[in-house]
Amino acid sequence: MTERVTHRLCTLLALSAVALVPVCLCAQSVPDAQHQPDSAFAMPLPFDRGAAGLAQSLRKLSTRASLLQINAHPDDEDGPSLAYESRGVGAEVSLLSLNRGEGGQNVMTSDFWDSLGILRTQEHLAANRYYGVHLYYTRVADFGFSKTREETLKQWGHERVLADAVRVVRETRPMVITSVFAGNVSDGHGHHQTAGVTAQEVFNAAADPKMFPEQLKEGLRPWAPSKVYARAPFARASGKTVYDYATGKTEPLLYRNYVTGATMDSVPPATVTVPSGTYNALFGESYAQVAREGLNQQKSQNGGVPVPLPGPTLGSYHLYASRVAGASSPEKERGFFDGIDTSLQGIASYLPAANQADAKQKLNAIAAQVNEATAMSDANDPSKSAPALAKGLDQTRALIASLKAAKLPDESRYNAVFELEVKEHQFETALAQSLGMSLVASLPSGGRGESSTQNVVAGETFNVNVHVTDQGMTPVKIDSVRLVPADGGDWKLNADKAAGDILAAGDAKDFSQQATVPADAKPTAPYFSRPNLEQSYYDIQDPRYLTLPTAPYPLQAVAEYTFNGTHASLAGVVQTPHRYNGIGTVYEPLLVAPAISVTVSPASGILPLNDTMLPLQVTVHSSVKGAAQGKLELKLPEGWSAEPASASFRTMRADEDVVLKFRVHTPGLQQKTYRVTAIADYNGKQYTQGFTTIGYPGIRPYPRYAPSTSRVTGVDVKVAPSLRVGYVMGSGDEVPESLRELGIDPVLLTDADLQRGDLSAYDCIVLGVRTYTARPVLRSANNRLLDYVRNGGTVVVQYQSGEFDHDYGPYPISVPGDQAHTVVEEDAKVTILHPDDPLMTWPNHIGAADFDNWVEERGHGFTRSFAPEYKALTEVHDTDQDPQQGGLLYARYGKGTYVYLAYAFFREMPEGVPGSFRIMANLLSAGKNPGLAH
Repeated sequence: MTERVTHRLCTLLALSAVALVPVCLCAQSVPDAQHQPDSAFAMPLPFDRGAAGLAQSLRKLSTRASLLQINAHPDDEDGPSLAYESRGVGAEVSLLSLNRGEGGQNVMTSDFWDSLGILRTQEHLAANRYYGVHLYYTRVADFGFSKTREETLKQWGHERVLADAVRVVRETRPMVITSVFAGNVSDGHGHHQTAGVTAQEVFNAAADPKMFPEQLKEGLRPWAPSKVYARAPFARASGKTVYDYATGKTEPLLYRNYVTGATMDSVPPATVTVPSGTYNALFGESYAQVAREGLNQQKSQNGGVPVPLPGPTLGSYHLYASRVAGASSPEKERGFFDGIDTSLQGIASYLPAANQADAKQKLNAIAAQVNEATAMSDANDPSKSAPALAKGLDQTRALIASLKAAKLPDESRYNAVFELEVKEHQFETALAQSLGMSLVASLPSGGRGESSTQNVVAGETFNVNVHVTDQGMTPVKIDSVRLVPADGGDWKLNADKAAGDILAAGDAKDFSQQATVPADAKPTAPYFSRPNLEQSYYDIQDPRYLTLPTAPYPLQAVAEYTFNGTHASLAGVVQTPHRYNGIGTVYEPLLVAPAISVTVSPASGILPLNDTMLPLQVTVHSSVKGAAQGKLELKLPEGWSAEPASASFRTMRADEDVVLKFRVHTPGLQQKTYRVTAIADYNGKQYTQGFTTIGYPGIRPYPRYAPSTSRVTGVDVKVAPSLRVGYVMGSGDEVPESLRELGIDPVLLTDADLQRGDLSAYDCIVLGVRTYTARPVLRSANNRLLDYVRNGGTVVVQYQSGEFDHDYGPYPISVPGDQAHTVVEEDAKVTILHPDDPLMTWPNHIGAADFDNWVEERGHGFTRSFAPEYKALTEVHDTDQDPQQGGLLYARYGKGTYVYLAYAFFREMPEGVPGSFRIMANLLSAGKNPGLAH
């Protein structure tokens, strides 16, 4: 393999999601920037340590089986089957998610869009540790719910999706490809269908050297998987029709094979069943239970899921194509790898006939060491396996070296060395597990067991403690301990001399290291970004990391050791310990941050035309250790001025914020978009971006950077004077902040307010998205809300899920939990049914233009039916969808007004969409609307 591809292979193995032990991949060479430990978690999961971890590694060493599953979003995966294949069968398993779930919901934090994508990536990484698989992504972004594959590909681009999928197949070189989806309407929606089709299309595309030849120029090679499967569909079929979950309609029952072009007018039957409910005695639970613990790490979509009780669980899959002789369409198979030679000796088949005999002899010798290590395995003394593992590791390295030196066809050498380097990594992992070796590198902690910060800045010098432990029964010799930067650069590194130190069995040693960050070090940040939400894919800042979850963390520690004359390595990303109340101390990777971070609020929004002043808040965050002072100015549109014109800031310690407030005067405001940029000057350098730390306790934090710019649109909007508004937060949105741009300061209502407070103090009460799910108290307090309306109040209920489908309104109203009543085309024509209705005319006259320039979608949770007491003000529908009149309803109840609003204002208002503010202003003003007065 070329140097670049070898470098890339190390990246792919090292940044994988499974964390067996922190092990460096290339023990006999100095690790380069890509030799990160598996997924940068500080410590392995309990069942990846000791005897349980070793048992799995021995299983992996005994097979070269490999599998890739391709799905659409985080949490789509068939975790139980993945866990069984990786942890039970021993296959090298990978997972490709087409996007990062940016368009989903969030019940854990207020992060949406690209920030949500970062959060879900970290959740996905945490989940995949449990499955035991490597994680990858394409560059496309979740733009929201999509009903058809055609609409999805219109946004993403067929070639863009397929190219990245082909890249992952050529990088991971799996024998088997699977997908949860089959590319049919029963998949649920367009993203899912696209994943199912891609999984089949890539079967031939990855093998074709004419497809995406630029990848071959980079050093990748074509790869022909042996089989491709999709999960047997969960289809609601009746006769010759099948239910489309996205549209709520039935379609002809026709499943297409996207490899062969054949069609099937029945639901594809299961060819393989995966017994994921199998019990693992070393774990004390089944693979399905382990996988559900992983899925429970992905809480942003639903708050968490339960772990199932023990019992049989099966995953059923249908075979769509096979290159295995005689296995093109078997009725039943025992497993995904039926008919495929998964033995170590099978690696020799890549070589010319003249070279196979010698290679097989050496592979037999390697396999014999695996068998001996397995036979010697002892749960009470795993080190009994270590001598055979060390010998097998040396033999594997020797075979790799001989193949690299031999005169072989490039393709033959590439494939054989690829699989042997995977085995080298597995041997080194198993050796460390058998010896009980571990490494944790971290910044020194204080008295509370935490470091002072997660961030270091350019030019900063700091200390790292590298804790190396031999928990087993066999001593080893420590050859060296050192720090290795991920991306090179002029790091200044000083280390304790450790050469020749003997680490006794059961002993641990701490090695003090010192590092200075380069003056030109770049902040730790996503390697991908996009200029706006309308672009449904990311631009890639560093193509080295394309398809990986994240770029490498900036610094790792490496300890090289010797056992029985065999050299091996441990590696771990440098961590920072932090203590969270209720959780305890957790380790989070060290990050490089800018000395000064600048964020502006509002980042986007509106300014009513009759206002002449924009209140702007700028937060200056310092990552400098010690005092820092500087000056902040605003770059303003022509003719605008700020009061004050500039402001000084001073911080005394790292992670301290200074909040600066400006009054920006906006003479001659017009109906267009303006930009105001905050510029901080510190130590002779200007800073014009800020980071937000994405995450929540228990999920590893990661920064997201954005320009320190406020995008403000002048809007002709009026609101009734002196409105008092109460807001019930649901699963997280930014509407309350947006209301302040209308001059309204909403009061966030607590559960006690809803149960016992004086609701009559408010002119209007707004319920946030999915409140009846996120705030169960609403169900018991619902009658108080209806009494409030009957006595003259206004309630505006934003988008709700199926939990609301219990007639909580004053009159019957049905909001289904399915997706059939979602309008996803953000430019779908909206018809105003009653243009002269008081709610559509006061204080703003609402017209078709108020539905222009929306983002992502029209809305979720349109009603299925509603009582005649409700008045529907609009109608909208996607292409081929039934008319949806349940997006904006209201009913008079007693003296007040009850509104149900399915339109996605929780997405539109934070993005500064003018019409969403004008419509919301009318709804909030309903209690003072002269046309609604009794």
